[in-house]
This record gives sequence, C-alpha cells and structure tokens, in this order.
Amino acid sequence: MRSAISILFAALMMMAGPLLAAPVKIALIDPLTGPMASTGLPVLEHLRFDARRLNANGGFNGDPIEIIGLDNKINPQESLVQLQKAIDEGARYIVQGNGSAVGSALIAAVDKYNRRNPGKEVLYLNHGAVEPSFTNERCSFWHFRFEAHSDMKMKALTDWIAKRDDIKKIYLINQDYSFGHALAEAARTMLKEKRPDIEIVGTDFHPLSKVKDFTPYVSKIKASGADAIITGNWGQDITLLVKAAAEFGLNVPFLSYYGGSPGVVSQLGEQGVDRIYEIYGYYGDTDDDAIGERQKQMYEDKKWDYFLFYPRITVMLEMLQKAADKAGSNDPVDVARALEGLSLETSYGTVTMRGEDHQLQTPLFVSVLKDDMPYGAEGTDFNFAKLDRIEPEAVTMPATGCRMRRPK
Repeated sequence: MRSAISILFAALMMMAGPLLAAPVKIALIDPLTGPMASTGLPVLEHLRFDARRLNANGGFNGDPIEIIGLDNKINPQESLVQLQKAIDEGARYIVQGNGSAVGSALIAAVDKYNRRNPGKEVLYLNHGAVEPSFTNERCSFWHFRFEAHSDMKMKALTDWIAKRDDIKKIYLINQDYSFGHALAEAARTMLKEKRPDIEIVGTDFHPLSKVKDFTPYVSKIKASGADAIITGNWGQDITLLVKAAAEFGLNVPFLSYYGGSPGVVSQLGEQGVDRIYEIYGYYGDTDDDAIGERQKQMYEDKKWDYFLFYPRITVMLEMLQKAADKAGSNDPVDVARALEGLSLETSYGTVTMRGEDHQLQTPLFVSVLKDDMPYGAEGTDFNFAKLDRIEPEAVTMPATGCRMRRPK
C-alpha cells in the first residue's frame, strides 16, 4: 500500500512539475498613466504578447516568463520606488526605455543594489533611453541597450541629409533634458562636418510633456525660413508639434527619431503624410509576411491598440531567451555573460550585442509616412515607407570612456 501511494505521489509530482516551474519575472518601469502613457502601454502589451509566444516555445529554459507592469509617471524618483517594488516581487530583469533621465537613475540604482546584494543581482534592459553616455563613460555590466543610441541615429540621419541638396536651413526643436540636448549638439557637430553649407536657423528646447499648444514654436520655425526640422520629440510632444505645423501651414519635413510613436499616425493621418520622416531600426512597409501576420494577430488579440512600433522588444526577449539557453541558466549574471557578443538574425538583418559596452549594433532605416500601405499602422492605411537602409558598420561608434567592471 505504501509503495502504491509513493508511486502515485511521484506520478502526480511529475505531472505538476511544469505547473510548478518558477517564473522568470520581468518588470517594466515606464509611464502607464498620464499624457505619456501612449509610449509605455504599448511596450507592456508587446512584452506580454511576446512572452506568451515564447512561453509556448518553452520560455527560458523551461521556465515561464511573467511580465509585471509598474507605472513610473516618467519620474526618476518614482522609478526608484518602482525598482524596489519590482525587486520585492522577485523580478530580476528590469525593462525601461521611455526617458533618459529615468534611465540615468536606474543605472546608478541597479549598480548600487547589485554591489550590496551579491547573488541577488538584477539586470537593467534598456529598450529606448538613448543618451549616449550610458554605453560610453557610464557603461555598466548590469545595463544592456537594445536600441541604437542618439549619436548613432544622428550619424545615420546626417549621412542621409548630406545627400539632399534641397535641405539648406535646419531648425532644431527638442525636449529640454539630457537626451534633447545631446541630440541637438550631435546634429550641430555632424552637420558641420558633412554639410558645412547647411545653416542652423534656430534651436528650441521645451519642457517634456508640458506643452499643450506648439503654435508659438511653429511660428518661430516658419519665420526662420527653415526647410527641414530635426527633432527627438516623442509621445504627445511629437504629435502636437506636427499637428500644430500642419494647421499653421508649415509644410516642411520633420526629420524625427520617434515620428512613429504610438498614437502619432492615428491622430495625424493625412497631416503627417510626406511630412514625418523617421530614423529607426524598423520601417512599416515590410514585405515580411511573418511580421505582417504578427501585427494582425496583435490587433485580433483585442489587447493591442497600437502599431507594431516596438520590434526591439521582440529582439530583446529573443536575445534573452537565446542567452539563457546558451548559459543553461536564467540567473542574470550568467545571462549577462552570454549576451555579450551575442548575435540574432532578424527580419531586418543581423543585430549584435557588443560585449565591450553592451550597445546593440543594428541596421537603421530612414522612412517617411505614406498612405495606402500594405500593413497600415494603428488600424489606418498609413505607415512608414523605407527610403534608405544604413548598415550597422556605417553607424558603429566607439565606446568612448567605457571601463566596464565585470563581476568575478
């Protein structure tokens, strides 16, 4: 009898084994409420969508992925509160990308936590905070960036501008924080090198997510005689800026980093066609049926109200899965070591996580918003059409000042 009970118990435990697998908790710390929620909620849903997809394929070494969403209201101090909450809930992977001010605070906090808690380390996975110093003088073993940084993007964008004889006067308008200032400085420096004949006819910095009417800025831009605008604005700041320009009759190209931010296409529609350009690691007129079908599936899930703007989220999770498999471990230290130098084949080419600074090396694309596209964004017929492809080697930049300390 005892033997039979033992056999039954063992069988039940074998059946329950997969159900008892400890989840790999990944916490997103991004704006989930307020005016910039349109940039954070799509990331959360994209993480959940891809987690379900990867879990169906075994998750990380047989353990399921669990996504936790934490609202930081784009505030660095609130982000540190949410970081501690994520750690208390058992998350050892932290994802963030909306706002370099937040990214700066998280890099410092994660470094400090890991020094004080050996064996319980966490990794900061940066999906879009593009301040260049994060993988230069402030590089950290505990930080990986899955997006080209600001200077890499500007290198690609100014190479493209240098070939455009119709661009002679440029206006710079950006959000007033570290990223916006870094972008403006890079634009000035690189344009001077590549097209010294181009005149910077104006520079403005405005508060992040505070301006409700950009008409005064647009009026200054029009008066300057600019024939192109460079902006790193994201979220509602890019939507309201382009909308004000269209209503004011300013018909010049916006050469943007985030013209494809969620909500931009659906709110602007025709007003953005042939006006919004973007430098990004993705473009909308893909001929890859798998990506097109994935966008359709996201809409059909009824949990996805946005265009597939965050393919880097897919790249990030797939690289994590590949690194965990390579390491044979889900421990952040082991996964971090396996991520260094790791390459992944994507629909847009090979991407590689450079080991010396943890900066993703990726192709970039210049695209422009068009109508009647095969895969429309945000339930519309509009999407971004590719104009130029820039290979990774053309935008690779040295890791200036990076002296990374690795755990023993």
